[in-house]
Order: sequence, then structure tokens, then C-alpha cells
Amino acid sequence: MERATDDGDLRLLVLGLDAGCRPVLEPLFESGVMPTVRRLFDGGTSGPLESQIPPWTASAWPSLYTGKNPGKHGVYDFLSFDGYDWDVVNSTYVRERAIWELLSDHGHSSVVVNLPVTHPPREFDGALIPGLTAPEEPACHPEGILAEVEQACGDYRVYPRSGPEPDRSLESYERTLADRGAAFRYLCDRFEPDFGFLQFQLTDSVFHERPGDRRAIEAVYSEVDRQIADTIAETDPENVLVVSDHGMGTVDGHEFRINEFLRERGYVSARSGGDGMPNWSTAWENDLLEGEEASERDQGPLERAMNVAATVGLTTQRVAAALDLIGLKEPIGTRVPNDVLRAASEQVDFPNSRAYVRSKSELGVRINLEGREPNGQVPRAEYDRVRAELVDELSAVETPAGEAMFETVVPRETVFQGPHVDEAPDVVTVPTDFDNAIAADLEKDRFGEPMEPWNHKRTGVVAAAGPAFDESVPLTDASIFDVAPTICSVFDVAVDAAMDGEPLPIVDGSSTTEYPAYDADAITATDDAAVEDRLSDLGYL
Repeated sequence: MERATDDGDLRLLVLGLDAGCRPVLEPLFESGVMPTVRRLFDGGTSGPLESQIPPWTASAWPSLYTGKNPGKHGVYDFLSFDGYDWDVVNSTYVRERAIWELLSDHGHSSVVVNLPVTHPPREFDGALIPGLTAPEEPACHPEGILAEVEQACGDYRVYPRSGPEPDRSLESYERTLADRGAAFRYLCDRFEPDFGFLQFQLTDSVFHERPGDRRAIEAVYSEVDRQIADTIAETDPENVLVVSDHGMGTVDGHEFRINEFLRERGYVSARSGGDGMPNWSTAWENDLLEGEEASERDQGPLERAMNVAATVGLTTQRVAAALDLIGLKEPIGTRVPNDVLRAASEQVDFPNSRAYVRSKSELGVRINLEGREPNGQVPRAEYDRVRAELVDELSAVETPAGEAMFETVVPRETVFQGPHVDEAPDVVTVPTDFDNAIAADLEKDRFGEPMEPWNHKRTGVVAAAGPAFDESVPLTDASIFDVAPTICSVFDVAVDAAMDGEPLPIVDGSSTTEYPAYDADAITATDDAAVEDRLSDLGYL
């Protein structure tokens, strides 16, 4: 297909700041940490960007780059379930076309780097190096391009990892971010794209891995700003759009152990011994261990103490976090066997429960429905009644402070629309202001302190600068679903009528058309322990 433009200009550069939001950015602007990004905000137009439910990376970025809600694209979480089995999502779980594929169909080439849930890539005009949920050394598009990038730019890493610099060190963060920018700039020079999308994941990860560490946060955002400055200087984009998938902030309320609540009301059955599915602490345990030898040793005093601790609600997540904070994670971890910790903890017995939370990131309760789940316990004739009961009971939950735990508890059809609604939790539970959190673990106490002191908020940010945008128009009510239609409009490509957003008022909106059904690839398993470990490290599993 002929290129729609042949002058080598990058018409639109989209910069993705995972978790970017005003409460995080403003202090960095004021302290001079992000001068380049501040100029984009001050010189163009900007405003809040409302995320979706759930406002988590693996679901929100596909919503942004397809313009469609999870009920249409099919990804609700970092995990996807088939009965009681699960897998980490990848691009084959996204059942709608990405914006760069739509642009390719209209003769526009693209370079995409580090965008989550884009592995394995599909064919399109341009190049793609995937981001979060991809394995290290992932398949890229075109085939062999990663080796070419590494030959030109040096080693490329999808995730910060041990090497010349310590893992999770500021040097490791900065090197990983530099990889992003160098790879993107090389590919832009190599392919001369019309559209570019460069995403930075560590702007989110640093809050999960080093919560409240101002030095680390400033180091990450400063390096991001440096990479953006170099990228703008070298690619000279006509227009720049800054977007985020959600916001970030402190979690000052309570953690609600929702499966424990459901067990008290007779919905959840539990079992011990490591046979409950899935065991959410498995990846944490693996992260605490080095090799298989740990599981083969006899129990010592530490193992016996951990065994007792688990019976009173001290989970492996909390153990791992506590040990990490005091610098004992590795020496302790090499002596704590997987099997001991698993056998000591209770897990949800999914097949024999009536309703449960499968994953905390889904933000909802799944009913074990007869004829839908393999061992469904709730007859279809009772579905509406059971779901209504769950909505009523969860809506009434109050925190120990006497405040509403949830701001919204509704049937899934209230939030999601599309052919994949059946894959969503049956009841959607949205914590109040996201200042409360939910956990899927079974513990003795229904409420506790949040495991993660920083976590996602609903409101992100958007900023636009360049001649394609009317910079005098304020952005006041932008949605994550508006980004893809806006990109279409910059390229004068008809907006897919099935998209859930509208072009932002800063552009002249394109016409709308109905596109043929998306010819999605067959779903393939991720099945990568390193990816699961990474997600567990970040607190998503």
C-alpha cells in the first residue's frame, strides 16, 4: 500500500505516561524536574483524562488504543479466566483493532514502543516493540527488529533487571527508560513513520516498588523528561499528545478482604494445602526463593514460625514486603519453602464456592454459575436473585470508620457493553474515591491496612500541542475512550462507529463509519513465569 505521506514528517507523537496525573506532575513541574513536559502543558491545552473501570494498566491501555470498553475488547485485568484456569493477558486477548492497525489500513505508518498488552504484535505498516505482559526478548514487528535495535543502541530490556546496576536501583530505572527513548528514536529514523506512540511504564511502577520514595520518583520522572526532550528534538513531531491510563495517589482508607466477607455469608468455600485455584501468593513465594532446593529441605524454626503466622492471617505478600523493606528479602527467602507457605494458608475453593473475587484488579465478584463455570454452584434460575443479594449486601458494607466502603456496586451491564460482557465479574465493586482497596486473600480480619500505600486513581491527564489542535479550547471532561477517535481525526481517518468515545473538542472531528468486524488472531497463552513474577512484584497479582 502506498504511504499517505512521503515527506518523512512525524505528524503525531503520542507520549504515554502510565499513572500520570496532576497531583503527581504539578510538584515535579514546580521543582523543575520535568521542564519539557511542563512546556507541553503550558504551551498547549491540557486537562483531566477520566479512566475506565477498572483503572488498571492491562485493561486501560487497550481501551485507550482501541477506543472501546472492556466489554468490546475483552480485557478486564492482567488475568483472563477460562473456567477456573487463568493466564496473563497478551495482545491476542484484545479482540478489537489497535489504532496503529487502523491507520495502517489507511496508508499511515507507525512506530510503537513499550505499550502494554501488545505482544505478540500483528502485521501493520511500521514497527513495534511491546511492553508490560511481554516476556523479555519478545517477538517484535517486523521480525528481527529487536536485534537490529540492540545492535544500534545496545541492550534493550522490557523490565528493569539486575545487570551492571542493582535491581530496582535508580540506575536500573534510568537505564530502562533510556532504552525506551533510544529504541523509539532509532525506529523513527529507520521507518520515518507518520504516527509514533512511546510509552513509559516506570512512571507507575516506581510508586508500587518504592512507594513514597521521592528521590526515586524524581529520578524516574526526570529521566522520562530527558527522553521526551531528546525524542522531540530528533523526531521533530508536528503535534504532540500526552496521555495517561489512570492516575496515582495514596490509599489512606481501608483494605477490605472481600472473599472473607463472602465466606462469612456462605458464598465462599475455602481449602488449604495449595489446591485452591489460583494461589495468588505463588509468584511472591517464587520471588522469595532461589531454586527448587528450598522446597526439599526440612522445616527449621523460621519455616515453622511462618507456618504459624499464616494461620493467623500473615500472608506471604505481607511477609515479602516487610522483609524487603528491612533488606532481608533474599537471605530469608532462600530458606522459606514454597510448599510450607502454601500449605499453611487458606485459599478460595473456586469450584465449590457460590461467588468469589477471582482477582482484586477485576474490581468485582464472579458468580459460580451453573452451565457457565465448569462446576457451577448457582442455578441459572437463581442468578438474578443471587446477584441482587450480592449488590445489596456489598452496597451496605461500611469501613471501621463508619464510611461507605464502595461508591458503586452495580451489575456489570451498568459499566460494560459489548460481546465480551460475560467475561466480566457479575457484580462490579468500585472503592470509594479509590481511597479504599479490596483484597482477594482469605484472612481472619475482614478489614486491615492497605497492603499498597500508593495505588491507582480514576483521573489521569491529557495534554495536546501543535497545529492540529485548537490550543485555546480547554479540556474539561475528556475520557480515555476519546483518545483513539482524536488520533483518527488528526489523520482525517474515519472514526469507527463502535468506538465508545468522541474526538476531543480540540480537533475537527472526522466522519464516522462502520468498519468490518475485526479479524482477531487466535488466543495464545502467555505462560511466562517471569511475567507473572513481575506483575506480582508490582502488587497486581
